[in-house]
Amino acid sequence: MQNDIFRQPVGLPAGDVLEDWNAVLLNVMSHGAAAPVHLARVLAAAPDFAKAHAVKGLFLMLLGRRELIADARSALAEARAAMERQAPLVNEVPFVDALADWLDARPEAAAERFEIVLTDHPDDTLAMKMGHAIRFVLGDATEMRASVEKVLPAYAPDHPGRGYVLGCHAFALEETGAYLKAEIAGRQALWMAADDAWGLHAVAHVHDMTGNASRGLDWLSGREAAWAHCNNFRTHVWWHKALMHLDLGQADAALALYDRDIRHDRTDDYRDISNATSLLMRLELEGVDVGTRWEELAELSANRTEDGCLIFADLHYMLALTRTGRNDPAAALLARIGADAARGGSEMRRRMARPGLPAALGLEAFGDGRFDVAFAHLSEARDTMQLAGGSHAQRDIFERMTIDAGLRAGRLEAAEWLLDDRRRKRGGHDDGYSAARRKLINSARAAAAQQSVPAE
Repeated sequence: MQNDIFRQPVGLPAGDVLEDWNAVLLNVMSHGAAAPVHLARVLAAAPDFAKAHAVKGLFLMLLGRRELIADARSALAEARAAMERQAPLVNEVPFVDALADWLDARPEAAAERFEIVLTDHPDDTLAMKMGHAIRFVLGDATEMRASVEKVLPAYAPDHPGRGYVLGCHAFALEETGAYLKAEIAGRQALWMAADDAWGLHAVAHVHDMTGNASRGLDWLSGREAAWAHCNNFRTHVWWHKALMHLDLGQADAALALYDRDIRHDRTDDYRDISNATSLLMRLELEGVDVGTRWEELAELSANRTEDGCLIFADLHYMLALTRTGRNDPAAALLARIGADAARGGSEMRRRMARPGLPAALGLEAFGDGRFDVAFAHLSEARDTMQLAGGSHAQRDIFERMTIDAGLRAGRLEAAEWLLDDRRRKRGGHDDGYSAARRKLINSARAAAAQQSVPAE
């Protein structure tokens, strides 16, 4: 019986195939671009290794693309056939079951499968990461944190996975508001695993949430090697850097990063689309002319209106469509979200109903300049927006649009309350966005007071 690099028993012989499997594990943990290459080699050399087929299917599901669901089903069929040919190890079966659950529209159950693995194998780093990834898609920060903290005692300082687990812990701490602990854990993670882009980006999140863009830029500068090896996650780290520049009023620097790094490849991956649309919207809210950059995003988004895998993706597609006046595909997307919401019956369709439908209606109204309507719909979606998935930083674009819709509709008190609540959730910190809106509110009140003074 062989063990993998993270000390877990694995049904593979020693040699090249085990080395490739170990490379898969390391690339998954570091968000490395080479993971699919090594996984393909494992599957070619060991077609009876059911766990590898299951992992392939889980990767496909995480991509959030309807056309890949058939491929994920094929991976599940291959995994089950492999289990018939070669008895799997006990800690491998839940990976297959988790894929089946997700394909059955039950991602929460899939995440729980990995908790089963971690009960008996708390230092199974891959199981920890897969559960963490699914919880991230579901917006379940509380369970992300609970899962990691349950297994942390199993990771001795010399465990090869300890740095990556600390990186996941850092992100979960940040998403649950423990900013100081998150920064410490993230820094330690990167010290132990120099390629832990997730841990590095967790510290970037801390600086975003605490309104300290200068420290954030200092943190990322000179550490580019920690994310240069990544898949498209590297564009997300550049996105963080662009947000920091924008917060400091450096819009030109943010646009330069957009063109050079964030949209250099112009893919239609929903994660890349969300980076791009949310940055452009932030820029426009600050009065920056972004030129024709919306156009290619809208073209790609118009082809994704029937996807329906993740409301997080749908809302960013909607954002691109409404910023370019693509009324027909926007209407088609809105109708499909509404139909999914009405059908219900699954975890993802429930998210189409709330926060999805009111949020999408709010984006449509904002694009039409109906700011009172936009404010009403976006406010309705606000309390459940975390269920859309992603991070606080990613969802903040909807928070900003809610506040700006309130301001443009003349709802100064309501907008100020949202700013106060946003500050509370960020540990009592205002960022450049909030500071600018507070100035607008104060100026509007001063102007109103001046107008109310009777002439002598």
